[in-house]
Amino acid sequence: MTPTTEPLSTSADVFKALGDPIRWNIVQQMAEVAELPCSTLEETLPISKPTISYHTKILVQAGLISVRKQGRSLFYTLRRDVLQQLVDDIWMLAPEPRPVREGRVDHQAGAGRRRRAGAARAQASATADTADREAVLLTW
Repeated sequence: MTPTTEPLSTSADVFKALGDPIRWNIVQQMAEVAELPCSTLEETLPISKPTISYHTKILVQAGLISVRKQGRSLFYTLRRDVLQQLVDDIWMLAPEPRPVREGRVDHQAGAGRRRRAGAARAQASATADTADREAVLLTW
């Protein structure tokens, strides 16, 4: 059976879905694995099976997870592309230089500022070894 996915939702829908502590916990658990069986949620969450079903349905409707059914078992997968789009939408609200490390945008909050300040201090020091400096490409 093929996995089911819902159409992409708006950022507001995703934020609304992530705003509940139980759903946030579910997403955190899914982020740790490629695919999460429903039975794991039943073991780790302090809520009933129908309540788990309710919360996963909201996450599916928001486009955050996809569901695969095998026999009587359900398996959930986190839609990382949806989370990445959410992060990109947030960056558009407050555009500033975004550090690129190893060919990828580094989304760590404030990491670029700390590293830029550290790099300025390193350049000011005449004794610093140039091989130990980290190069950062900033994009807009």
